[in-house]
Amino acid sequence: MSEEVVFHGALQSYIDKWLAVQPQQRMALVFVEPSKYPGHVALAALEQELLSAAYGIREPHVAATKLNWWAEELSSAAVSGGRHPLTRVLFDDGRAHVIPQKRWLAPVLAAMAQLEEGTAVDFAAQLHAASALHGALAELETVWWYGDAASPERAACIATLSHLLYALRRLQDDVERDRLPLPMSRLARFNLSRANLRERSEVRDQAIKAQLDDLKSIWADAARLPGPLSVFRALDAGQGERLVRKAARTGEPLAVLRQGGPDSGFLPTLRAWQAARRWQSQLSG
Repeated sequence: MSEEVVFHGALQSYIDKWLAVQPQQRMALVFVEPSKYPGHVALAALEQELLSAAYGIREPHVAATKLNWWAEELSSAAVSGGRHPLTRVLFDDGRAHVIPQKRWLAPVLAAMAQLEEGTAVDFAAQLHAASALHGALAELETVWWYGDAASPERAACIATLSHLLYALRRLQDDVERDRLPLPMSRLARFNLSRANLRERSEVRDQAIKAQLDDLKSIWADAARLPGPLSVFRALDAGQGERLVRKAARTGEPLAVLRQGGPDSGFLPTLRAWQAARRWQSQLSG
C-alpha cells in the first residue's frame, strides 16, 4: 500500500469522526467539496479533535498531554509542514502560513486552561467560561474562510451557544462530571442535586426549559452581531436554534434534545445551499 493511500485513509478517518458528531455536515460537503476545499474540511475536523480532547477525555492529565502534543504540532507546522494528516493538509495551503502562530495556538491554550474548571455559578459565567475556547476556534475559522478583516463576533457567540446546547443534550451522560451542563444557580433554584439529574422529573424539565430560554434569548441576539459564518457554522447554528425552540415547547425537553434534528432530506440540503451561497457572495462582494 502506497504512502499516499495510507495518508488519505488516515485523513478520512478524522473527517468521519467529525461527521459522527455533526452528521448534518454531510449536506454541507455537497457544496464545500473536500477535493476543492480540503483545508476547510480539515479545519473542521481539527476543531473536533481539539474539542474531543477538551471535553471527551475524563482524566485532565491525559487531556493535557494530548493538547500539549497539539500545541507542539501547531507551533512547528509552518516550518515542518506538519506530522498529523490534518495539519499537513492545512499547512499545504498558503493561507495557513499567513495566519499568525498565536491564532493557531489560542484554541489549544484555551482548552488546556479550562480542563479542571467546575460547574459555572450562573448562566452568564457559563457563557463567559465557554467563550474562551469556542471564541478562539471561531476566530481561527473566520480568518480561514473570510480573511483577517472579517469580524468573528457572530461566529464566536454561536460557537459558544452550540457548545452549551451540546452539553445540555448530554446531561444524563455527564452527571458525574465536575462541570455540569446546568449552572449552580439553576440547580439551586429548582432544588436539584446530581442524583436528581439522572431521572426525568417535572423540576428537571423546568430547569432544562429555563436553560433553553436563556439559550434562545442569546441566540436571537447573535443574529444581530457582525461577521459572517462558515457554511459549517451556519448549518450548525440553524439546526441548533430550531432544536432549542422545539425542545422548549415540549413536555419532555431532554428527550427532544437527545433525538436531535433531521440531518438529511430536502430542507437541510436547501439550508446548506443557502449557506454556501452566502459564503460565495461574501467572498466576491
